[in-house]
Amino acid sequence: MNLLAEPLRYEFFRHGLLAATLVGALCGLIGVFIVLRRMSYIGHGLSHAIFGGAVVSHFISWNFYFGAGLWGFVSALLINATGRRRNIGADAAIGIITTASFALGVALISKRRAYTRNFESVLFGNILGVTPQDLLVIGSVTAMMFLAVFLGYKQLLFATFDPELARLHGVPVRWVDAAFALGLAATVVASMNVVGVTLIAAAIVIPPATARLVTHSFGRLLVLSTIIGAACGFVGMFVSYWSDIASGPAIVLLAAAVFAAVYGLTGLRRLVPVRRDRARRTVGVERPVVMGGGRPLVEPDGPRYD
Repeated sequence: MNLLAEPLRYEFFRHGLLAATLVGALCGLIGVFIVLRRMSYIGHGLSHAIFGGAVVSHFISWNFYFGAGLWGFVSALLINATGRRRNIGADAAIGIITTASFALGVALISKRRAYTRNFESVLFGNILGVTPQDLLVIGSVTAMMFLAVFLGYKQLLFATFDPELARLHGVPVRWVDAAFALGLAATVVASMNVVGVTLIAAAIVIPPATARLVTHSFGRLLVLSTIIGAACGFVGMFVSYWSDIASGPAIVLLAAAVFAAVYGLTGLRRLVPVRRDRARRTVGVERPVVMGGGRPLVEPDGPRYD
């Protein structure tokens, strides 16, 4: 018990713990839409683009969050616009725009060598860098994203799974995509100090990928992914303190370990009924393998729209 209470005596750890939990929940929530839209690479690329925007905003004396967020939003819009060109794929657009932004940030740092924010903490995360202002920004972004998902649940659901049909039914898909890009940019900016720009993509992708292994319901997927992200952020901060490593790697490695465990358990769960079914067929028993409630143990692939 003392082992758990010891780090809580320090104010910087309490700030970092709250920030990591909120960031984990936020990344888990928005990660569901990233994974289902098959846009996992954009989270990785956009974090690199925002790094360039953060450096540029520092050199022109703009507010860090405003400059980095605006840069990320514009980058996301450029990616969408470029990706619509038939001869340029979305992956190529992401690679061109985001890596150019990241290279610009690195070039400015190497040229001026006057970046007051710690370079390593921005790349890999650092609980010492979490300030009350950061907590305010993280809390505000988290609250706005949860509210946006709650209010626009049906539109987001429709635009995620069938954008063409959603457009025919009057859903403003382009506006939904623009709002989603803005939310993703805000998420990356809010998460930079906790996870670091090089690991934000993992924090966004791993929780929904883990939740996807155990449920096919879209509603439960949102809830479970958010819980997994928050739990990994919370426990990962203690791992970071005990092992004396940066918060970002600790959170991501813990999330990866959870994914591996769930992947293994669900694989075994699917394997056992198959073996039992084969055994029953061998002795001539023709009946499905069901759970106690009479529902098939192995559900068909694909999310359910509830």
